[in-house]
Amino acid sequence: MKETVKISTRLRYGLRLLVDLAIYSQGYPLKLKDVSRRQHISLPYLRQLALLLEASGMIRSLRGNKGGYLLGRPPEKISLLEVATILEGPLHLVECADNPNHCQRSSQCMTRELWYELTSQIRQVLAGKTLSDFIPKEGERNDLPRL
Repeated sequence: MKETVKISTRLRYGLRLLVDLAIYSQGYPLKLKDVSRRQHISLPYLRQLALLLEASGMIRSLRGNKGGYLLGRPPEKISLLEVATILEGPLHLVECADNPNHCQRSSQCMTRELWYELTSQIRQVLAGKTLSDFIPKEGERNDLPRL
């Protein structure tokens, strides 16, 4: 049986929403229906994600005929670790990596340090990336990166 560590749809689609806003908004609000079409994500699901991201201040909405969604901050100020924490909660591969009291075997567990190290490495990679890392540079293709 093959096992995989999986990244949730919520995080993958949430990142796609944010990257789409970073690339296409150019200071103007975007309609979720347009993001839905470009990203092939259902509109009801995008609305759920937008509510979570708006509640955290990651994005903001403008009402009215010309309304829509914008990033709440510049893309270079939004780390992927922050996005993951908003959409998924605190990141840890196993509960005991951050909380030794979660398991009565923590003090003698031979693998706990491995889980702690892996969790730390994942956090470090995500903290080192921002939305701006996914925006095509001048002269590059304008296709959205697939996350």
